[in-house]
Amino acid sequence: MIRKYTYGGHTLKNSGSFGACLVQASRSFHQSSQSLAPVPPLPEKGGKVRHGIFPEELFTLLYPKTGVTGPYMLGTGLLLYMLSKEIYVINHETFAAASIGAVVIYGVKKFGPSVATFADKINEDKVAKAQEVKDQAMASLAQGIEDEKKEQWRVEGRHMLFDAKRNNVAMLLETNYRERLHMVTNEVKKRLDYQVELQNLHRRMEQEHMVNWVEQSVIKSITPQQEKESIAKCISDLKVLAKTTQARASV
Repeated sequence: MIRKYTYGGHTLKNSGSFGACLVQASRSFHQSSQSLAPVPPLPEKGGKVRHGIFPEELFTLLYPKTGVTGPYMLGTGLLLYMLSKEIYVINHETFAAASIGAVVIYGVKKFGPSVATFADKINEDKVAKAQEVKDQAMASLAQGIEDEKKEQWRVEGRHMLFDAKRNNVAMLLETNYRERLHMVTNEVKKRLDYQVELQNLHRRMEQEHMVNWVEQSVIKSITPQQEKESIAKCISDLKVLAKTTQARASV
């Protein structure tokens, strides 16, 4: 994570906090079963600093032992000890380092905000791109989950579909069977009707033959004299019938 340090009211970015380094170091040397515990996430923004370079955690760490002025006395004592024991000797390199430090501090105060803004913009662009990739991946995974649920739903509905298809096939077979049975019934009925019509035809032909034979026999048995008498009888009956009709009409 990126940490910001303040130099005279301006900010610069650093690679981590003093407290986080201490926590990480203590965890690296810790060999108990708790070493596998999840590491707390590092803060996104840096903590407070004093004099531009000294973390606030260093002062709060020394306050319980040395008091409020302890860190300053410790720093001053170490500096005087190094100078008195000539551990550090002031020479021309010291003045050069001071000049370079002054130039660096001036550059930080002058260009620090713009550089920090530029760096923040680059970081925000990177975060935005990463978030966009994450959103696309999440959307793709969500769509995949929805598709998988839909496929599972289709698989569950496949049993009903198969049952419906089996019922349709059974209905088709039953319909085909009934159609064939109806066709056989019709064919049998046609043959039976043919036999009945054939018998009726034979019976009619026999009746007609019998009637014709009887008529011919009767006609052959009538003599010419009987025929004349029959004709005369018919004529007399017609005359009587005509008179009776005329009498009824006149009344």
